[in-house]
Amino acid sequence: MTHPLLLQTRRHFFRSSALSLAASYLNAASARHHEARIDHVIYLFQAGGPSQLELFDYKPVLARYDQQTAPPELLKGKRFAFMDTFSKEPPKMLGPRRTFQQAGSSGMHFSDLLPNIASVADELTMFHGVATDNFNHGPAKLFMNTGSVRAGRPSIGSWVTYGLGSESKDLPGFVVLQSGPRGPRSGAQLWSSGFLPTSFQGVPFRNTGDPILNLSTPKAVTPAQQRQTIDLIGDLNQLERQRTGDTEVDTRIAQYEMAFRMQTSGPELINFGQESQATLDMYGAKPGQPEHAFANNCLLARRLVERGVRFVQLYHTDWDHHDDLTKPLEQVTREVDQATAALIRDLKQRGLLDRTLVIWGGEFGRTPMGEVREKGKVGRNHHIDAYSLFMAGGGLKRGTIVGGTDELGFSPAHSPIHVHDIQATLLHLLGIDHKKLTFRYQGRDFRLTDVAGEIVHKALV
Repeated sequence: MTHPLLLQTRRHFFRSSALSLAASYLNAASARHHEARIDHVIYLFQAGGPSQLELFDYKPVLARYDQQTAPPELLKGKRFAFMDTFSKEPPKMLGPRRTFQQAGSSGMHFSDLLPNIASVADELTMFHGVATDNFNHGPAKLFMNTGSVRAGRPSIGSWVTYGLGSESKDLPGFVVLQSGPRGPRSGAQLWSSGFLPTSFQGVPFRNTGDPILNLSTPKAVTPAQQRQTIDLIGDLNQLERQRTGDTEVDTRIAQYEMAFRMQTSGPELINFGQESQATLDMYGAKPGQPEHAFANNCLLARRLVERGVRFVQLYHTDWDHHDDLTKPLEQVTREVDQATAALIRDLKQRGLLDRTLVIWGGEFGRTPMGEVREKGKVGRNHHIDAYSLFMAGGGLKRGTIVGGTDELGFSPAHSPIHVHDIQATLLHLLGIDHKKLTFRYQGRDFRLTDVAGEIVHKALV
């Protein structure tokens, strides 16, 4: 008996493959539960826990108690988690180690480390008093990126592309870019699709050369031969799909087709020669130079969004400043300050900011108490109860401060803003009800925000 697949024309085969892949995106038709304010997300994740007390959250009272024990009335009710386990003595307060100025119509505070970000203050929505659930880097990064401290859950970008798909036919819907001396300690778990189909996982790109290694066709292979090879592999994969019913084969088929299309779109994407010198200078971008990797990635993120990529995640490392708040902090802020502000300006100039959300922040913040791990140097330990992050883009009240912290920067001064609230707000801006975007796995429905999360309405227009 002739196998039914052999009776199909290639046109019918690719049509059936497309329909099969479309079945994976059925959620896209129903995931938008209300009008979306944005279509794209660029998440500038600062791995290591930036010190909000040296960046955004100015505390003059904390400065008065520098190197002293704070009065009991100011410490009453504070939980120290593991921060005071290095010493049996009451912890000494550590005043801000930078000078601060106010910027923008709202009077946001920025330290001297972030002059460029301060210059776009009227485009920002600043969140103070953000709380998370775990004080160790690995679980805290997972929690911010997947909504769970346990590995194996889908990342935010995977949930978004699962729900909405992508506008780009020639590039993945979820792209990951990395910079800094060290990669993220939790690695690919941060952009994993977890139990969602693997077609929704983040695809790491390089910012020089081919975006993906071995993407270019060998010189001896003609485009026609390459097309024939892809078609043959597709035929074999489709046979396996019909034989086994394994939906992951659909992902494999889609990946081969995407890789084939990216052989044209990929080199064009990375070609910064299309950008003006003024644009390169604005970002501080210098292709091929590792010390400018964050700036290069910010420019690449804008180019990805222009081409319809739904979710772009940048990971930048070396914010873990336990023992020195001087040169290491100065170095990492120098790497990100100019390019972050340039990205926001560039998106606005091109009319993209109204439909794009930019997020800047890490997995937790830093304590108001000092920590000495090396004689003569002082830093801050992890703090999960009240840290800061900011957003810019469509649907937000720009130039607005949301939330706040107490006089020492220790606890939220108002209702705390939880990580799940940030995630719920992000999905809301995309037109998604975070309680309805679910996936059934092992007998229960899962969602990014688990069983929590409230939209931060004060931040929305």
